Amino acid sequence: MDHVSPKKHLGQHFLAEPSIAQRIVESLRLPDGVTEVLEIGPGMGVLTGSLLQHSEYQTTVVEIDRESVAYLEQHFPSLHGRIISADFLRQDLGQLFPGKPMSIIGNFPYNISTQIFFQVLNHRQQVREVVGMLQKEVADRMAEPPGSKVYGIMSVLLQAYYKVEMLFTVPPHVFVPPPKVQSAVIRLTRNETEKLDCDEKLFFQVVKQAFQTRRKTLRNALKPFGMPAEMTTDPIFDKRAEQLGVPEFIGLTQLIDKHRQER
Repeated sequence: MDHVSPKKHLGQHFLAEPSIAQRIVESLRLPDGVTEVLEIGPGMGVLTGSLLQHSEYQTTVVEIDRESVAYLEQHFPSLHGRIISADFLRQDLGQLFPGKPMSIIGNFPYNISTQIFFQVLNHRQQVREVVGMLQKEVADRMAEPPGSKVYGIMSVLLQAYYKVEMLFTVPPHVFVPPPKVQSAVIRLTRNETEKLDCDEKLFFQVVKQAFQTRRKTLRNALKPFGMPAEMTTDPIFDKRAEQLGVPEFIGLTQLIDKHRQER
């Protein structure tokens, strides 16, 4: 087999420019003594080839497309035993890499890039770094500071646990087939916050609820939490979700949690 056909239903756009693959791989910083690197969706292995040139870490790949798996097995014999033929979104990284900190890298399929980052958040104690190429519009949202219309749920949740850096943009013509949008490479590096100073499960719920009706003030947007009127007199409830940074959302979660414990 000397070729894999990109599959539309899998959101595949294969990178065809080795110099860009090299640049993406060189963006890995391997924080916290990371020696395990997991590539998501290697396709025909343009990134994989660059990863395998590095002996300072061990590369494993996870690929849902069986045609790609067969191609990788044939063309990258040194990957033997480290090709996971499965859906990344259904994997338990704690079982795959028990007790090991790790970096994740990939040319992420556009149709699941947001879900990939939610999976990263679910394994945030283990995933110390992510270097990913995705739709620029989505990357912008993740790196955006408070105060704009593109700042949203993913911005807050990722920035709570990771330093988010926009690295560089990638034009459509270097992909097969070329996507109709610009792409960008983003790097997430785990910050020093191992645990937020609040109920983390409630924090996720508060952030999601606040942005579901982002045009409303928080006083109205957070009504499902059943806060009594006297507890929403704090000026923070006059604001909208996009005006709050991570520390303000932590404070808001503490307020709601306090109310729940007093009921």
